[in-house]
Amino acid sequence: MVDPAAEDREFTFSTDDYAFLSRLLKEKTGIDLGPSKQNMVYARLAKRLRKLHIPSFRAYCDFIAGPDGVDELGATLNALTTTLTKFFRENHHFEHLGDQALTEIRARANTQGKRLRIWSAGCSSGEEPYSIAITLRRAMPDLAQWDAKILATDIDTEMVRRGTEGVYNAEALEGMPIDISSKCFEPHSAGKVRVKAEIRQMISFKHLNLMAQWPMKGPFDLIFCRNVVIYFDKDTQRVLFDRYANLLVPGGFLYIGHSENLFGITERFKLLGRNIHRKIA
Repeated sequence: MVDPAAEDREFTFSTDDYAFLSRLLKEKTGIDLGPSKQNMVYARLAKRLRKLHIPSFRAYCDFIAGPDGVDELGATLNALTTTLTKFFRENHHFEHLGDQALTEIRARANTQGKRLRIWSAGCSSGEEPYSIAITLRRAMPDLAQWDAKILATDIDTEMVRRGTEGVYNAEALEGMPIDISSKCFEPHSAGKVRVKAEIRQMISFKHLNLMAQWPMKGPFDLIFCRNVVIYFDKDTQRVLFDRYANLLVPGGFLYIGHSENLFGITERFKLLGRNIHRKIA
């Protein structure tokens, strides 16, 4: 059945095609699109059909389901999981990180050592982990004396590549305090800036499907998982947040997105306010 509201579309896109792609995304990533994301799916994948000269979504679905479409399947998932982000998005999280979380961690350094581990889960194109790294450098004058590492992961391999490169449009710095933009970024090419090497070196970017096995063992002091689980169903969220709790140190912090909450999902965290949680179990 073809969506009657989409008669003028360049490619035929039936409800069966959407159902197939939705099932595929849920199976591979845990993301549940629901019934209302047809236009988003069409817009993101139509570019792939044009590039591959595939005449319809039915033909595209057949292609990625077959043995010759293994590589394209990765591109499909990349296109459907990409999210918009920016530096210091939901800035109150970075204020809490710099003013409160790091103060606690530094206070226990005498007994627990100067070890700091942070995970940005669902890092997209890198703005979040770079914002974390910049916050660490500003809040910790003695950072060089610490064993501090930031892990940044995403299911989208293109986002991981872009994050590792650390190159952004100059417009991304608009509104950023000058003492941050001047100290942490440098000109790269026409209209582009790059995160300085000393900040890029603080972060390890890795490809990771949150629904697959996790190679890292932790423990982490803080985990950022913001605007990642919004499309996951409740059962998937329960599993995911339980796994996060298992990797956090006692009292560790979890930051989630503004439209997400843990109510009815887990009792292993205490809400501190504004989507900031502390592990309690």
